[in-house]
Amino acid sequence: MAGSASDEVPLVGDGVTPGIVRIGDTVRRPVRPFTATVQAYLAHLHAAGFTGAPVPLGFDEQGREVLSFVAGDVPREPLPPEATGEDVLAALACLVRDLHEAAQGWTPPPDAVWGSNPRATERPELVTHRDYCPGNVVFRNGLPAALIDFDLARPTTRSYDIANALYWWAPLLDPLDRAPALAEADIARRVAIFADAYGMTASQRRALVPVAGQMIRRFHISTREKADTDPVFRRMWDASAKDRLPRAERWIEQAGPAIAARLTAPAAITTTAPAESKRSPS
Repeated sequence: MAGSASDEVPLVGDGVTPGIVRIGDTVRRPVRPFTATVQAYLAHLHAAGFTGAPVPLGFDEQGREVLSFVAGDVPREPLPPEATGEDVLAALACLVRDLHEAAQGWTPPPDAVWGSNPRATERPELVTHRDYCPGNVVFRNGLPAALIDFDLARPTTRSYDIANALYWWAPLLDPLDRAPALAEADIARRVAIFADAYGMTASQRRALVPVAGQMIRRFHISTREKADTDPVFRRMWDASAKDRLPRAERWIEQAGPAIAARLTAPAAITTTAPAESKRSPS
């Protein structure tokens, strides 16, 4: 797995993790305390038939983590109009569901280390991604097809993971903080489209709005705290998070009842069936 410095192409992305480079069909990343756990998780996903994630390839001669390069297009914020369609939401929901099905039943090793916020206290059902920001979703042929950057993966619930995806892609944000193409969007309808495509159960539908409100509050608290010690989070906080997150808290409190009513209407619960499952193409 050797590669010279001249072969390295920096992958800047959203700038949260420095030092990521591409060499040919591989990606090299700095090793962190949770790297071995995430590699074991990714190996399980592929063994279970989920190909919409990087393949773990061990470590290179410099001690860096090696992953397969996931080809495709990665949108950036603000989302362009072509990344905001209802077909995109439905495809993402199917991708998340396929991830959940592959992850279900995996038991982390006893020495597992997680890279995400230890405040997360929900009783876990499975290990999953938990960070569906646009920079972590790879598109092919105009639709979500794969996921990258599993740094925040940890044991959680399906409802929390769905809420995270919807926070970014419905989105569960005040109109002031949405992409222009979504400023006037019917968010309750978009959430329902995702729910239908995923095949959310009645209990998951009832849980979504409370879970989303708690999650957004947690985002606010943890981002503010990290901004005091981490320059990357300080930039995020000063650039937008200090205003966006309080607005999102107020917005979900106001809009939550309409979203919950749309999700839990008897017709929505009794007639919904999951879209045809399609494992992500390699």
